[in-house]
Amino acid sequence: MGILSIALVHYPVKGRKDETIASAITNLDLHDIARAAKTYGVERFYVVTPLEDQKALAEKIVSHWQNGAGAAYNPDRGQALDLVKVMSAMDQVAADIGRHYRTEVKIVATSAVQHLRSIGFPEFQTILAAPENENRVYLLALGTAWGLADEFMESADYILAPIAGKSGYNHLSVRSAAAIMLDRIRGDRESGM
Repeated sequence: MGILSIALVHYPVKGRKDETIASAITNLDLHDIARAAKTYGVERFYVVTPLEDQKALAEKIVSHWQNGAGAAYNPDRGQALDLVKVMSAMDQVAADIGRHYRTEVKIVATSAVQHLRSIGFPEFQTILAAPENENRVYLLALGTAWGLADEFMESADYILAPIAGKSGYNHLSVRSAAAIMLDRIRGDRESGM
């Protein structure tokens, strides 16, 4: 089984007018994605932003649950937030993965829209399960704001198909989308629970 990590990307992402921006970090995204990542056996959860004030905010949130009053109040949350690593850019994430795992990373971009290169969840599960990919790291890149910037999407190794609901409305929060994706990729379908 391939190694799965997540990057919550705050830059480069799209703004309301399709321009490339850096988006703000939210407390709920860090908590909820970290908890889902821990539940589904994700190795690392990277938060990517070049903005110093946003990096400081992310570190403060994580520290509160690892070392502050939150650590005593809810130790389980601290365990989930132990996965979080705050980085300035995706090249730093790739370098960190290379140092830790001694392998290159395959970027799996996500989007709320279908792309020509999109692969489905079953195909991605097959890629992860292939014996030759056992020690390869796959980084599930989640875009904030209005999604990952076009240049990011073009450079990705894979693009995961969007989550489709039944109503035609398609604007999930990134934390909800992350939980659904992780369940589709790593969920236990055998237990019947």
